Amino acid sequence: MGRALRNVLIIDSGKPCNVQTPHSHNFITQDGKSPKEISTLARQQVEKYETVKFYSGQATDGVKTQNGFEIITQTNNKFTAKKLIFATGVKDIMPDIKGFPECWGISVIHCPYCHGFEYSNEKTGILANGDMAFEMGKLINNWTKDLIVFTNGKSSLTEEQTKKLQEHKITVIEDEIDYFNHSNGRLENVAFKDKTEQNIQAIYARPQFDQHCDIPSKLGCELTAQNLIKIDPFQKTTVHGVFACGDNTSMLRAVAYAVAMGGIAGGIVNREIIEEEF
Repeated sequence: MGRALRNVLIIDSGKPCNVQTPHSHNFITQDGKSPKEISTLARQQVEKYETVKFYSGQATDGVKTQNGFEIITQTNNKFTAKKLIFATGVKDIMPDIKGFPECWGISVIHCPYCHGFEYSNEKTGILANGDMAFEMGKLINNWTKDLIVFTNGKSSLTEEQTKKLQEHKITVIEDEIDYFNHSNGRLENVAFKDKTEQNIQAIYARPQFDQHCDIPSKLGCELTAQNLIKIDPFQKTTVHGVFACGDNTSMLRAVAYAVAMGGIAGGIVNREIIEEEF
């Protein structure tokens, strides 16, 4: 948008969902850098374009106006725009397990493509049950054969699924989890309510999530059954003039995907303005 000579305001609350993640992967040329390093460099490069400005704060409300939209911040600042792009991500809802939040993104991880290489061939857990546990077991088995499924209560795996996991020497533990023992987010063991423990280096988990920003919903943007903002292939939401990109629209939670979607959104927004004004 900056290179298209558009006046752009980026409102950033500085609270990304990957704030604890020490290293980002699968983003070619940026592999191994922290998310903070990547976003800091991105901001430095974007700020070279005089038409792009940053505002540090949180957007809390938005309304449709005659000429576009008005966005209101937490401190009651108001900004107007012809178009909106929501790159607001999601917020993870942590399960009620002591130690989980501190380990999230460090040794309690969501994606083997993002973090599996670093924990390959290590003793690894999966916190899930039923079909999710089975599918994750099949997937993670590619990175390590030392694998345990923690169902955190009675297993809802089918008899056939349990047998298949056992054939691949994947253990299923049904004991209820009390807390995670860790050192600065690095897992040491899982402590169960029956006072037993299980040593572990990493655990894969898929916690529930919510939209980090509810303004799209307030504006009338449809959400999918997965609680993601509904978009078309051009990042357009169901409300004209409103676009979305990144984790708030896709289960593919990775920096590279978000960057790619952002590039599409910017180009289409510029094209839409041209069509409306020419």
